[in-house]
Amino acid sequence: MKLQRIAMLLCACVSIHAAAHRFHAGIADISYNERTGSTEVVHTYMAHDVEALLTALYQRQFDLSDPEDQAVLRKYVEKQFWLADKDGRRLPLNWVGVTVDTDSVVVFQEAVRTPVAHVETIHDAVLSDFLPDQQNTVNLTANGSLRTFGFTSSRTELPVH
Repeated sequence: MKLQRIAMLLCACVSIHAAAHRFHAGIADISYNERTGSTEVVHTYMAHDVEALLTALYQRQFDLSDPEDQAVLRKYVEKQFWLADKDGRRLPLNWVGVTVDTDSVVVFQEAVRTPVAHVETIHDAVLSDFLPDQQNTVNLTANGSLRTFGFTSSRTELPVH
């Protein structure tokens, strides 16, 4: 009976983990830092999805605590996510860094001395080229107002205004 309970619990845990990962999502928060005069972007993605992407792209394991492996992630994020001004020019986003734990990968970027009001277009295709059901949410805080945008593999770019 005890062994049967352990087996049932193990099956339940496995199915919960599998069910929990049927949904692929990322979130980015964009806001203006008055102290620095810069627009800051904080992206959060599921660690498992980022690891699977990088492994599929480069056929090797990645350790995102390694600066060389972080550089690979940086190149990918910079290709898949950008902000543009009213003339369609990409705003320069500096890579600030990345933190990783067992559940998530958090990427930090900033547009130095650039007010958030200069953002006219958001392009977010992070992971949606790899996971067709990827849902990315971008929260943009400007002038005390929060606006939320949804991105999918078929909708990777949206105007802010």
